[in-house]
Amino acid sequence: MAEAVTSLLPCLIVGLGNPGDKYAGTRHNVGFEVIDRLSKRWAIPLKEERRFQGEYGVGFEPVARQKVYLLKPLTYMNRSGQSMRAVLDWLKLEPSQVLVVYDDMDLPVGRLRLRLSGSAGGHNGMKSAISHLGTQDFSRLRIGIGAGDRAGGSDKAVVSHVLGNFSKVERATMDAVVDTALRALEKALGDGVEKAMSLYNNVDLSNS
Repeated sequence: MAEAVTSLLPCLIVGLGNPGDKYAGTRHNVGFEVIDRLSKRWAIPLKEERRFQGEYGVGFEPVARQKVYLLKPLTYMNRSGQSMRAVLDWLKLEPSQVLVVYDDMDLPVGRLRLRLSGSAGGHNGMKSAISHLGTQDFSRLRIGIGAGDRAGGSDKAVVSHVLGNFSKVERATMDAVVDTALRALEKALGDGVEKAMSLYNNVDLSNS
């Protein structure tokens, strides 16, 4: 199964989040933040594409000179897969060519984790992605946002945490995390996700 997952380098980078100023800068929108930073770093402009229900851009990653597509679904988090499916169908890509960037409460602030496949882990955006792609076999970059005070795991506490803003200390750490995420993505596109995993999955920026 692993060979099927690693047969193609990722070329569609998707960041998950919620559209609108209300959600900008929240923990749940760190996927959007990474795509925005990639757009600037790689000089790939994003514009809204109604056929994809998202902000979309195409260009070349400057290190490996690989053609890449950037996507921010504007469907709201729990329908992210609709936008992803539309792009895959239009470009005739395989799910194994997708790499999704999203927030993860199970990782502390300062950590990130690349994986070749896996379950949604309770993340509504990833549940939608897996449902619409019809497989769990696509790469993902999970960025830690910490668990916060889950108050026994109540839905209200979880929503309050993910839709809240980072503290000043967390924000400083997240700036370093996003910079690291950009380098990890460039490595994944150039040399494969497994190589990037070996270099970046054990990085801890919580004390940086």
